[in-house]
Amino acid sequence: MRLLLIRHGQTPSNLGHFLDTARPGPGLTDLGLRQAAALPGALAGEDIAALYASTLTRTQLTAAPLATERSIKVRIRDGIRELSAGDLEMRADEEAIRQYLETVFAWPAGDLARRLPGGEDGTQALARFDAVVAEAAEAEQHGTVALVSHGAAIRVWAAARARNVTVDYATRHGLNNTGVVVVEGSPDSGWTALSWAGTVVPGVTASDVADGGPAGRTWPGPEPGPATGRPST
Repeated sequence: MRLLLIRHGQTPSNLGHFLDTARPGPGLTDLGLRQAAALPGALAGEDIAALYASTLTRTQLTAAPLATERSIKVRIRDGIRELSAGDLEMRADEEAIRQYLETVFAWPAGDLARRLPGGEDGTQALARFDAVVAEAAEAEQHGTVALVSHGAAIRVWAAARARNVTVDYATRHGLNNTGVVVVEGSPDSGWTALSWAGTVVPGVTASDVADGGPAGRTWPGPEPGPATGRPST
């Protein structure tokens, strides 16, 4: 199956680089609403069979235009919400951001027991995301499913589960608001990342990317996403 892992549109907290991970979270900025409105056009070549969003407001607002255009229901699942910042919630200082990023990217590197104070560990975080992916795979074994989620959650899950995405690659490559990571495979056979925000992932040739897929496409969201030194919640 084909998974489109879509980061939500811009929020006020993105502008301030806040570690904003708690439910229900903020809505979208005016730019974020425009980014969401542009998603149906950007994904016009994708035959989306199912659409999921997290329990945070920003992902549901991002998914809404796509759901309307495709006449499909948004399935709300807590498992694909953002990785919890725990006691660091709503901090924007460099020390908090460093601690958050070092912790969550330690998980795909193998340190699943590591956790932030008041937060979850890697086993818990990956298991809840995996559960939603497994649900989608069971329902749409050979189709395309879109999951509107969050920057850190997508990057960490891809690094942990896609055979060709290293931790180094995921830490060095942010994901713009409404940027998309495309993976193919299954929970049983494993996953291969085809593209990351429109760029073919190393180890995948352009011919490996399905016709009409996003390789080389410019996704909506004109402003660059956070660098590795900033959260992408």
